[in-house]
Amino acid sequence: MEISARNMLKGRVKQIKPGMVNTEVVIELPGGPQVVSIITKESADKLGLTVGKEAYAIIKASNVMIGVE
Repeated sequence: MEISARNMLKGRVKQIKPGMVNTEVVIELPGGPQVVSIITKESADKLGLTVGKEAYAIIKASNVMIGVE
């Protein structure tokens, strides 16, 4: 797989929460951090996502905001 995004985080699907239209996917990265994404139900089905399957969280953004209290 080759894509233009530079931030690809490999992990395992920890949780899948299907909805009527969208599906929430939780990917657990090595060491325990988690990334949560909302994708279409159709995309989740097409990718064949299952708990425990290896997957990538691919982040493509022109801006990343940082905040402090």
